[in-house]
This record gives sequence, C-alpha cells and structure tokens, in this order.
Amino acid sequence: MTHEVDCFSLSSTYVVLGDDGSAIPVAVSDRFFEALEHKFGDFKGKRLLSHFTFHQDWDTWEMHPAGDEFVCLLSGQVDLILEQVGAEKTVRLSTPGSYTLIPQGIWHTAKVHTPCSMLFITPGEGTQNRPL
Repeated sequence: MTHEVDCFSLSSTYVVLGDDGSAIPVAVSDRFFEALEHKFGDFKGKRLLSHFTFHQDWDTWEMHPAGDEFVCLLSGQVDLILEQVGAEKTVRLSTPGSYTLIPQGIWHTAKVHTPCSMLFITPGEGTQNRPL
C-alpha cells in the first residue's frame, strides 16, 4: 500500500487530530475558525495542532472545557496567567522547548515579554473566550 506524503508549514496549515488517530491538514485563512466549525461541527473528540506568534499581550481570557491544552514555547518569552479559585497563577515560559499543560476548564491569558512563537494542541470543543 502506498501513501502520498506532502510537506506542510504550521504557519499556513494547522492539523486537526482525531480520537481515531487521524490527522487532517487544514489551511489557515481569515475565516479559519468558521471553516473549522463548518467542516468539523462542534469539534467533539478532536484537537487542534496550531502555531501562533505573539507580539503583545492577549486581550482575552480563554478556557477549554473538553480537555487539557498543551502549550510549548518555540521562541521568545511569555507568562501564561491561569485563573485559579481566589488567585492567579503565573507560568513563565522562557526557554525554547519549555511547555505547560493548562488544565481542563481553567481560564487563561498571556503576557508577552518578548515576541514569542508557540505551539498549541487544543481540545477545541466548547472553547470559550471573554474580555480581560
């Protein structure tokens, strides 16, 4: 059996990972998240492998009720702020390759110290956002 193998770039193509072991490349566009919803519905049982570059602090909090989120620093320096009961916890990522696991259901945001590049594996089902 032969399989066609292509080369992709995480700057232009993210990957949807399924519970069945599938990996589906999805082109990034201005309407990326709308296209995801159209193609995958509520995203149940799927995770998004993505890459983002940040030059400034996030202007929202986000939370993933369907599972833990993997966040890996590729370059730069960033603090992830996790909203815990009665307090905030800061997780500093300052060395390329350092990562954290943001627990399911925990609101989080980021403070960028130097422009940074990060890799995410996100359980997308039910993701919520709110302003800072």
